[in-house]
Formats: sequence, structure tokens, C-alpha cells
Amino acid sequence: MNSVERFFTALQRKGEPDRVPIMDLDIAPEVINSLLPGATVYDFIEKMDIDALLVVEDIPWEDVGPGVKRDHWGVLRRFEFSSMMGFEKWPIPLAPKITSEKELAAYIPPNPREERRFVSLNKAIERFKGNKVIIFGHHSSLLYPWFILGTENLFRYYIDNSRFAKRVIDMVVDYFVELEKYAIELGADVILDGEDYCGNNGLFMSPEHFDEFVLPGLQKVINTAKERNIPFIKHSDGYLWPILDKLVNAGIDALNPIEPAAGMDIGEVKEAYGDRIAVIGNIDCAHLLSFGTPEDVKNAVRECIRKASPGGGHIISSSNVIHSGIPPENYAAMIKAVKEYGCYPIQL
Repeated sequence: MNSVERFFTALQRKGEPDRVPIMDLDIAPEVINSLLPGATVYDFIEKMDIDALLVVEDIPWEDVGPGVKRDHWGVLRRFEFSSMMGFEKWPIPLAPKITSEKELAAYIPPNPREERRFVSLNKAIERFKGNKVIIFGHHSSLLYPWFILGTENLFRYYIDNSRFAKRVIDMVVDYFVELEKYAIELGADVILDGEDYCGNNGLFMSPEHFDEFVLPGLQKVINTAKERNIPFIKHSDGYLWPILDKLVNAGIDALNPIEPAAGMDIGEVKEAYGDRIAVIGNIDCAHLLSFGTPEDVKNAVRECIRKASPGGGHIISSSNVIHSGIPPENYAAMIKAVKEYGCYPIQL
């Protein structure tokens, strides 16, 4: 099988591919350059025989001051190191963009079909269409309302100004629906929603607020993909069991990354939902890949494949991203171990 055949066989649960497919949401340039000096991420994916790549919209950042930029929604964001993102620089919102109904009424959202949003997607399509699976990642109903209104404000509005919160959420979801439609028109193979709903101890909100404020927007972006016969992957870190039924019932095709550090066991998820979704994950990047040895990584890959791969429906990845804190030799050991243990029929 080539990468596309292998990946879709697993993603759509059409039996066993020739081996377990490999993907990751991001691979740090430091890791790439150490293993393949001078290689681009596209070179790396090709030479290391990784089966899929994630592309997101290109944000036209506007420089405002040292370390501070304005995004396409007008939100000021400071690029800081974030342990949540594996020590990478992550643009943290500094202040709410919208604070009142009056400001919302005057606000003009960005244009989701602006060509400069899709430069990276077009490059990926030009190089890999038909040979690697091109996943287009976006958001839906939580992250950008959070950025635009501020975290505390958004959750407070859930309680004391739900109409205002829903207006902002609807505006954001409408943007991502159109962004998604255009990405599919250009040639994206798979859609991924990249919003986290949970920390290691559970939901950021009550299940009731999730149902009222988050799930409807997620359902819209899922339906947008389904209406166009495009598979949909849901990404969320954290302890997802309290809402896993809701996500599966919404029609996702796969769940990523099933985070071990949050108590998510990929074997348990596969046993509970493997007849309805594929599982993508879940080699721990917080501890194992970062601080273990290549032999530790090899053993973890073997165990993950033993739990999740038999019968198909499993795509292997890290539990978030291959960040710059991961020793390159550990990522190389992960890829090597997948190819050693992940050939079908699985015999572990």
C-alpha cells in the first residue's frame, strides 16, 4: 500500500492495512534538522515514510512590539514559551478584543476565503496530493471565542450573558465552516478540529455548558466535512471520558491523541468505540519521548500497537506533537519501532 491507501484503510476501519500508519500534528525543526540536516518538514515526511501531514491556515501576523503580534481577528498575542505546547513559543492572547455588544456589532471578522490563508495548503497539495494524506486543521467553537472574549469572560458569559457568548461563538464557527469548505475545495483529504476541551483532570466547563456552547459548533464543522464525504478527526488533549460519547455520537471518524498523561488508555478507547471510530495515538510526548531512552520508546510503541492495532483502525502518533524537547533519537526510535512491530498481521 502507499501512504494514502494505508491511512484511509485505518481511518475508515476497512480492515487491516499493510502496516500501522504514522502521523503527527507537528514536528519541531530542531528534531528534523538533527535527523536529516537541511531537510524541510516535507522532505522529512517523505524520507521517513510518514503517511500524513497536518496543514493549518496561514495567519497574517502583524508586528506590534517586541514579541507581540496581532492576529487576523485583531487579538494581541505575545509569543511565549509554553509547557503545554512542549516548550515551543505559543502566541498567548493578552487582552479581550470584544468586551460589549456595541463592539461586537461594529466588528468585522476576517475573510475565510482569502487566498493568503491557503498558501501552505496549496504547497502541500502540489507536492503530496495522492501520495500522502493532507489533513487540514482548524478550530470551531471554543478556542477563538476564548481568545476574542478572554478566558474568564467567556465562561462568565456562559452563565450571565449566554446570548452574547453565542453570538460570538456563531460568528467564529461561521468563519471556520467557510474556511473548511474552501480547504476541501482546494484538495484537503481530511479535516481535523484542534481544540482541547479538557485538562488532565477533566473538562474545562460543565458537561451542560459543553452541550450548550461548544457541541453545536463542533457539530457544524463535522457536518460540513461529512456532507462532502471528507473524514473528520477530533483532537483534544486531556481526560475525555466524560464527553467521549458526545464526540462519537457527533459523527467523528477518529479521535486523537488519547493522552496517556491524562489517564486515557488507547486500548480501553478502542474496546469501547473501535466499531465506530479509529484511534490515533498515543506515544507519550510529555514524559516518555522527552525523558525516556530509545529502548523505552521502542517498548512503548510495541505496547501501543499490541493494544490498539489488531484488526486495523489504529494510526500511531505522539500524544500531542514532536516538540523541541524530544531527543531526536527517541523520535527515530518511535518510527523504527512502528515499522518493526506494526506490520500486519500483528503478532505481539
